[in-house]
Amino acid sequence: MTLSRLSTLIALGLVSSVATADVRLEGPIEFGIFETQYKDHQPGERVLTRSDQNILATDQVPAKLGTKFGMRYSLSGKRENDTPLTLLYLTPGVTTPDGKRHDKFEVVQKLVPGVPLDVMAFEFTETHEVAPGEWRFMVFQGDRLLAEQRFHVN
Repeated sequence: MTLSRLSTLIALGLVSSVATADVRLEGPIEFGIFETQYKDHQPGERVLTRSDQNILATDQVPAKLGTKFGMRYSLSGKRENDTPLTLLYLTPGVTTPDGKRHDKFEVVQKLVPGVPLDVMAFEFTETHEVAPGEWRFMVFQGDRLLAEQRFHVN
């Protein structure tokens, strides 16, 4: 490889790492259980909520249908078409009706500039999802960890 080609590759690597370096967590992370007035949750049912839903600050989560838990946070420096976020949910082991065990769920989410708050949450909408134990939520941009929170479901 010639020196100019190597220099170009190094420069491209630096440019791509700088492109995501501006996105950062700003302010505190709100975490816990998203409060709702709805009480009689049925399997498969999802309740529409507002983005400003109150969060009861706790890392202890009841293992029951309808419980929605997670975190709300603010990211600054977001640019459209930048490296998306990866929301990684590490579970104590969720076994789906087909018998498959899932120790993690991964969601890729585009950056949306102008949105003041981002949310990473999980709602128990099916009985098989209610898995007691430690749940770990992690927000990445590329290989950079931006936010993390552990929950204890019991």
